[in-house]
Amino acid sequence: MTARRRLVVGITGATGAIYAVRMLQALRGVADVESHLVVSPPGVLNIKYELGLSRQDVHSLADQVYNFRDVGAALSSGGFDTAGMVVVPCSMRTLAAVAHGLSDNLVTRAADVTLKERRRLVMMVRETPLNLAHLRNMTAVTEMGGIIFPPLPAFYHHPKTLEEMVDHTVARVLELFGIHVPGPHWEGMAHTQ
Repeated sequence: MTARRRLVVGITGATGAIYAVRMLQALRGVADVESHLVVSPPGVLNIKYELGLSRQDVHSLADQVYNFRDVGAALSSGGFDTAGMVVVPCSMRTLAAVAHGLSDNLVTRAADVTLKERRRLVMMVRETPLNLAHLRNMTAVTEMGGIIFPPLPAFYHHPKTLEEMVDHTVARVLELFGIHVPGPHWEGMAHTQ
């Protein structure tokens, strides 16, 4: 039996909790991937405020859940093999901490480990408008090998609902890890006529 790939999912206190929940739901349908979840306290607040879900509701979607303050958890070691990490949504505070190597909680420590082990780190940053500090922190993370992926909707697949827009973005992010879930894909204009 082949070992399942581990994907770390960090949820922080930016708006866009729907992206995190839809990603965890999508991962439940992928047999060879297990999700390892860390949620910050502001992330819990946003999940409750934006979606009306409890911490337990979101925890139940993951294969493994870790305490945000447990910087000694398995995720804090490069010896714990993962396919990488996605921070969804990613607050500007978390972005800044990762950009400056501040491993003061399990989300930022796991992101630091992901970068040092040269694994894929995707940060779905959520803020607008952006100031110079935000842009410089995004540049720093990019220079370290991370991927900045603001969850911007695409319209070429003619989405009819908010869920279709969210699911398309989630599918695109997961493709960066070689994880394929159902969703529309661009096949060129010739296929749309």
